[in-house]
Amino acid sequence: MPSMPAKEASPGAKFEVREVGRVSSVKQFIVLATGLSSCINGQMVEFQRGTKGFVMGFMGEKTQILVLGSPRGIRSGDEVYNRGESFLLPTGNGFMGRVVNALCEPQDGLGPIRADEMRNVFQEAPAVLDREQLSQTMETGTLALDAGIPIARGQRQLIIGDRGTGKTTVALDAILNQKGKDVVCIYCCIGKPYSSILKILSLLHEKEAMPYTIVLSAVASTSPGEQFMAPYAAAMLGEHFMHQGKDVLVVFDDLTKHAWVYRQISLLLERPPGREAYPGDIFYIHSQLLERAARLTKELKGGSMTFLPIIEILQGDVTGYIPTNLISITDGQVYFSTGLFNKGIRPPIDFGLSVSRIGNKGQWPAMKDASKMLRLEYLQYQELLQMTQLRSGGLSKDSEQRLRRGEALSYLLTQYKNRPISVPEQIFCLIALSHGLLDGLSAEEVQQYRGKIQAFAEAADPPLLQELIETKKINEVSKEKFLKIIRSYFQAKVE
Repeated sequence: MPSMPAKEASPGAKFEVREVGRVSSVKQFIVLATGLSSCINGQMVEFQRGTKGFVMGFMGEKTQILVLGSPRGIRSGDEVYNRGESFLLPTGNGFMGRVVNALCEPQDGLGPIRADEMRNVFQEAPAVLDREQLSQTMETGTLALDAGIPIARGQRQLIIGDRGTGKTTVALDAILNQKGKDVVCIYCCIGKPYSSILKILSLLHEKEAMPYTIVLSAVASTSPGEQFMAPYAAAMLGEHFMHQGKDVLVVFDDLTKHAWVYRQISLLLERPPGREAYPGDIFYIHSQLLERAARLTKELKGGSMTFLPIIEILQGDVTGYIPTNLISITDGQVYFSTGLFNKGIRPPIDFGLSVSRIGNKGQWPAMKDASKMLRLEYLQYQELLQMTQLRSGGLSKDSEQRLRRGEALSYLLTQYKNRPISVPEQIFCLIALSHGLLDGLSAEEVQQYRGKIQAFAEAADPPLLQELIETKKINEVSKEKFLKIIRSYFQAKVE
């Protein structure tokens, strides 16, 4: 009997080459699989029910896979597919104004997101020759930061303090302050309660900040795999815009939870624990992430990505393993003091323990001139205040003057939440302070002056304010004009 002719494949048929393995065992969210002999570290695999996984390492002939999602449907004997893919996720301009998870899937019910490209989540940091010196300021809208601890675009500035001291508030104010400045903002939530992310989304919508913001949510109820991937996915989303020549601000809230999750993963992978039970490569995990912040050269379109990682400490102890690691990786830290917070100072930033190593290179020359004595005066005021509480005798005229000036400065640095202040407004405040025009005023009068002076100056001399915004400089002539406007403000108020 003649054999039947073989059927030819149709021209439109698609073939998929994949390696098929089997699930050997499941330990919570870690899967051991066999038969994946060509797998390498960092690849993405897929389970037969569609759940994705990430190759974390090997144990003999078995592959260790971190489940990105719920592991409930995964059973021993299930198939695992390896297509030889790197860990790529979608990114693009369509993500602006959206809420996504750690796999860049929409979570806001507004339908699918059109991706412009697929990028590697674990991208290498820009090389030294691809970087440019930081020369532009990232205006946060918080007077204590912009004047005393400036942050440059492309910098990594750590926000550190006890729970409930206002760290997230200052980071969100920095996002709100980017309205109209052509800066793409990414808020990455790691391990926070679901109620917290709802409040943050409500605030961003209320302040009309969502159109230029991406919210990446990996709340406490999501899988540890997604919480581990969240900051890397946020950095990947930011890199898409940075390589287009745009400025990006990324807030990681917070990396303490990220370290906890990675410790949990490592212990399940049976890796030897080190200090505080964290694995030895926790420093590499965070440095690999934070070194991706940079300002690129003009040949690479000159975009920048600024990181504001947040970390929580206990009872002001900055000597823990994770805090010391992150302090050494970043370009400076903003320390939030519980003692100052309890005294009613908002934000409770401790100038003695806070530093920005490179931020002043991007500061406005006018701001640099107006704030050059700010930190010193404030620290001297705090010290003098403690001394006067111990002494029973009278004070010299110089000490009384310093106390009045310091009191005015503390009123000036006190700032209501979610009300960022523009840099010109801050400069007007600092000029008035340095010439003693705020001495003796009440807290309410200082707040009233700060809220009204820019509008008053704009009405009095519009070209002067425009010149300040364009040149970002101030000379003796313009300073006299500013002083004249400030004095006329107080005269008009008296009359």
